[in-house]
Amino acid sequence: MYQLDAPTYFYVFAILPVLWTGFLWISSWKKKTQRQFASSKLMDVLSSQRSRFKPLLKLILISLGISCLILGLINPKIGTQLETVKREGIDIVFAIDVSKSMLAEDIAPNRIEKAKRLVSALLNQLASDRVGIIAYAAQAVPQLPITTDYGAAKMFLQALNTDMLSSQGTAIDAAIDLAATYFDDQDQTNRVVFILSDGEDHSENALAAAERAKDLGIKIFTFGVGTEKGAPIPIKKNGIVESYKKDENGEVVMTKRNTEMLISIANSTEGSFVEGNDTQAVLEFVSETLKQMEKKEFEAKKFVSYKDRFQPFLIAGFLLLLIEILLFETKTKWILRLNLFNENKN
Repeated sequence: MYQLDAPTYFYVFAILPVLWTGFLWISSWKKKTQRQFASSKLMDVLSSQRSRFKPLLKLILISLGISCLILGLINPKIGTQLETVKREGIDIVFAIDVSKSMLAEDIAPNRIEKAKRLVSALLNQLASDRVGIIAYAAQAVPQLPITTDYGAAKMFLQALNTDMLSSQGTAIDAAIDLAATYFDDQDQTNRVVFILSDGEDHSENALAAAERAKDLGIKIFTFGVGTEKGAPIPIKKNGIVESYKKDENGEVVMTKRNTEMLISIANSTEGSFVEGNDTQAVLEFVSETLKQMEKKEFEAKKFVSYKDRFQPFLIAGFLLLLIEILLFETKTKWILRLNLFNENKN
């Protein structure tokens, strides 16, 4: 197994064809120029100590030296090294409202996008906590099981939209009950559910579900998005508002944030309600709240890391270039004595 630390340096290898092309052009130019003054036989007599293959050998040494230096910059990581990583954190489940009321634009760009951005910002400041994601409207569906993979969490988060559930409504109780099944560690002392919603609950069982969660040691924190003044629910086509959702009497439906419901749910589990429209306030609150919670060592994971192998390439590169510098283009005496090419004629 191997891994390349900086593969972009592969582009530097383009210097080698340029180097060889320049060498061939200069060699050809030298031969043509020399022929203007003397024949090849006469040149051999006049410069009898000139080596024919050493210029090529020096070029090969330069090419190999540069190649080794480039490989050193690329830093191939070869081999494996086992390390033990211990994590301490809290289990957090994000329950995100994806009902149609979350399309209201009383908070920019709309409620559901605001909720998704809040979760993304919270994920950015988490370190070793485990997270899970639930989407809910008239029913709750799991999106991401409890995990430490924040990259996967962001990917699933971006896929949330108000069209993912055919049945509409807002059943917070279903989201709470589903969140309770996410906590797979019986020894985890702190279990947290973050509900991001406008609080428009179309079920009467939310407080009962919150009481059941409290009995399981779960704390619920609610983050209200939207305004109590409310806004209509736009119906868009290709990003353009065509109309607004209407009730049975043909009147435009105004969806308002139900702050009292969100506060009641949070208080039932000794949690807190937070104004979700202020991102910075949410981040500061969550940061301080998690700091005060006892963290549990929930994972001791062994993983493979690669060892840096750039050192041999750099050493080889500098040695090859040093040899090239010390190598003269004249014939080497001990090779000359061997008379490999039958050059010494009696």
